[in-house]
Amino acid sequence: MASSAHMLLATKNNSWLITPNVGLTIWTLVVFAISLFILSKLAFPRIREALDRRAAIISESLEAAQRTREEAEALLAEYRARIHDARDQAEEIVKRARETADAHEARAREAAQKLAEEGRVRAAREIEEATRRALAELRKEVADLTVVAAEKVTRKALDSGDQRRLVEEALSELDFGALAGSSAAEAANN
Repeated sequence: MASSAHMLLATKNNSWLITPNVGLTIWTLVVFAISLFILSKLAFPRIREALDRRAAIISESLEAAQRTREEAEALLAEYRARIHDARDQAEEIVKRARETADAHEARAREAAQKLAEEGRVRAAREIEEATRRALAELRKEVADLTVVAAEKVTRKALDSGDQRRLVEEALSELDFGALAGSSAAEAANN
């Protein structure tokens, strides 16, 4: 109980804080109104200007960021277009290089075939010429052997007319055309 009496006594002494006092309330409102008026004339405009400047700076920064972003997107699109064009050009260059290489290869193949054919024709001519020379030498040898054999058989020297007649007879018996034909056929097959 002592503590409740003590609280009751404390409440009576401090009651001026709890009880409304009309004079104090009016003076509080007057001071508040004067403070509000002074703040509205001096401080609030400056605060509003600072906030407006800050808002303008933020707005400009956002606009600049948006412009920068749009420029970056435009540059990116241009970059991608250039890369696409570069790839197309590279593919075109590779395609033309392949076509050129194929054309060179075809021309080289044709030239090689032409050279090979010319070589075959030249070799066939050389073989035919060598065959003719060999046949001519063979005829001469056969003629000489025939004359020598005839001289031995007849034991006399033959005159040029007899020699010619004997050579012609010996040559007609040999088939030189068959020898020449088989040589030419062999050259053509090679």
